[in-house]
Amino acid sequence: EAGGEDDRGGKGVREKNGEELGSSQRLAPFPMHENLAVAEAAAILSRGGLVLYPTEAVWGLGCDPFDEAAVHRLLEIKQRPVEKGMILIAGDPAQLDGIVDWAGLPAERTAAVRATWPGAHTWVVPALPRVPRWIAGTHASVAVRVSAHPAVVALCAAFGGALVSTSANFAGAPAVRVRDHLDPRLLARLDGVLVGETGGLDRPTPIRDARSGESLRP
Repeated sequence: EAGGEDDRGGKGVREKNGEELGSSQRLAPFPMHENLAVAEAAAILSRGGLVLYPTEAVWGLGCDPFDEAAVHRLLEIKQRPVEKGMILIAGDPAQLDGIVDWAGLPAERTAAVRATWPGAHTWVVPALPRVPRWIAGTHASVAVRVSAHPAVVALCAAFGGALVSTSANFAGAPAVRVRDHLDPRLLARLDGVLVGETGGLDRPTPIRDARSGESLRP
């Protein structure tokens, strides 16, 4: 809350040189690294890790959306059903190439969506077939946002694509706006926290349907 042509899906995590890491080489869940620099956080994400990072309104929890094991680990920790689907966050519209089926939207609706980015606007858009079920859930669409938050922009650029973005809390618990209020039980199960602060919005970003413009979350 990984675009581009690089397909990170499959059985392993791909490093930037294209070599695949086996499960035994993946980043261990412990210890948890505090106050990560952007490059450090991106390296953990590229190795299948889970990282907390600040977004426009609340702290987000992210991973490589094409790493099945990482996403399922995130869902298990959050106690979130896979059927619901996940939000993806990007720092540049190009990072959504290969994810969003822009051809599935009328030109005027595509223009309306793109006019809100970068910014705190999440849209449910048609998904291309390569978007995995653990991201889309039971839907033929995917929720995406191109953020203007400097930490998100820098992290997505260093990682090389879009990231999963879900609020950094257990299911049913309130979203967290301040770093010191993050649940220590959650922190203990993650791999790192990016240094930074949330953007000051008073509520999570609105979600709208790109086809109709209908509000799904005010």
